[in-house]
Amino acid sequence: MKIKVCGLKYPENIKAVAALSPDCIGFIFYESSPRYAEPLDAETLTHLPGSINKTAVFVDEKKELIGALIEKYGFDAIQLHGNEGADFCNSFRNDVKVLKAFGLTENFDFNRLNEYAGKVDFFLFDTKTSLHGGSGKTFNWDLLKGYKLDIPFFLSGGLSLGNLEEIKNIDHPQFYGVDLNSRFETAPGVKDIKKLEQAFDIVKQNTNELRS
Repeated sequence: MKIKVCGLKYPENIKAVAALSPDCIGFIFYESSPRYAEPLDAETLTHLPGSINKTAVFVDEKKELIGALIEKYGFDAIQLHGNEGADFCNSFRNDVKVLKAFGLTENFDFNRLNEYAGKVDFFLFDTKTSLHGGSGKTFNWDLLKGYKLDIPFFLSGGLSLGNLEEIKNIDHPQFYGVDLNSRFETAPGVKDIKKLEQAFDIVKQNTNELRS
């Protein structure tokens, strides 16, 4: 089970999170977000361990700006959290891994995802809100049973110390990782390291139980 910590922006906090050895760290480039990361400290990103995938998050952003920021900060992956089409997503895959996010509701049509097959590397399933993520709200995880493609997915949306234990009940072959954000903060963009340490322990324990 992979761990992605999203919504970082401050150098010392980035370093402290990196010391926990997450698989991915996410930086949000959506101006309406309280976790808007620009400008980032490029030197801090340069010195992150190579084992951590640096992920830039965008919402309906222009292709040229996405490309410029990939080059500027050396991102390994991008997460597209708006209405980006399959071909738009695919256009970046020669340079980075591509995560396509979808907000789930009770009537979500998973057939919408078929056009993205072969054009994204991962999906990220979040709670549907006008904020495009970071709401701290969960969705009904039973909805994931409707997902039938073979593209791995991250689970996002309101994950916390209060519900992380329950991820072991999600029995899906493509469940790849968790995305930790707003429920692990002392302020927007400032992660609570002690809470994250506990979260990492829970996820690793659940992973071991699933393997056994």
